[in-house]
Amino acid sequence: MKRTQNLVAESRFTLPVVMAYAIAIWLASGMLIPSVPITFAELTRGAWGQFVCFLVSAHLLAELNNSNALLRIYSRTVSSSFVVLLCAGSFLFKPMGGSIVQLCIIVFFLMFFRAYQDKRSTGWTFYAFLFIGLSSAIFIQVLFFVPFLWAMMFYLLTSLSWRTFFASIIGLLTPYWFTLPVFLFQGNFDVLQAHVLGIFDFPLPDYAQLTVNQVLLFVLVVALGITGTVHYLRRQTADSVRVRLLFRILIYMWAISAVFLLLQPQHYDALIRILIISMSPLIAHYLSLTHTRITNISFFVICTVCVLLALLNLWMPSLSF
Repeated sequence: MKRTQNLVAESRFTLPVVMAYAIAIWLASGMLIPSVPITFAELTRGAWGQFVCFLVSAHLLAELNNSNALLRIYSRTVSSSFVVLLCAGSFLFKPMGGSIVQLCIIVFFLMFFRAYQDKRSTGWTFYAFLFIGLSSAIFIQVLFFVPFLWAMMFYLLTSLSWRTFFASIIGLLTPYWFTLPVFLFQGNFDVLQAHVLGIFDFPLPDYAQLTVNQVLLFVLVVALGITGTVHYLRRQTADSVRVRLLFRILIYMWAISAVFLLLQPQHYDALIRILIISMSPLIAHYLSLTHTRITNISFFVICTVCVLLALLNLWMPSLSF
């Protein structure tokens, strides 16, 4: 028996409706059109770069689902889950750096998954880690994920070899090979050095810097991540071995991101994006492939909470403890 959650998950109208909702949230946030009356000068001050990154990210997540058959059925809930959760935290719209990191991480997953069981996949491995390197130019602490990614290459993707290992290192270093001469020519080497050495800046966690809005979004995303993970571990036998291993990677990534955020809350903006990206396929799997009365109720609860949190962030954007 198909319930409302299944009808929504399998509908071709779901993603267009969700994108219309997202555009409404973006407009209501004032990020695209800062003030009225609308003038060309006002439009140029809008966060159009961030909005384009948002749209491209949603499209690439749909491609991630399609190219890896993560859901076994026609569904756009992976992209829709990402869009709804990001809109629940409209304070994430503003930082351009976070939008670029978000885009780089999604492209990384697209490339990384293509190396499945191919120890000669130096090309895909290079491009995957190239985007990690690009994101590190903005968020240097993303390099803490690299040892875990190598472990996943060895145990889950089974693609780690000396060739792919060195390809990953070259990919990570390539952005710095291109930027180093520019900084040296401009005499700004100290800026690059300070950025790279920032990876060793690991203070004690200070949760006072987080707002109530940020904490609520984190709690929601972690709760959905746990729900999606428990569901998937119980129902994974219906998926192919390849898909199971890819979901294991996503589970580890969201869990590592959550722990990292708890340890270093000052990096909230980048880490919550990685958490949402990694968790979206899991909650999409839960919403698309369950059929019980309880899960149908949970679908309505999740949608309601996400909309209410989005409204809270729009009208009360900076609640503090």
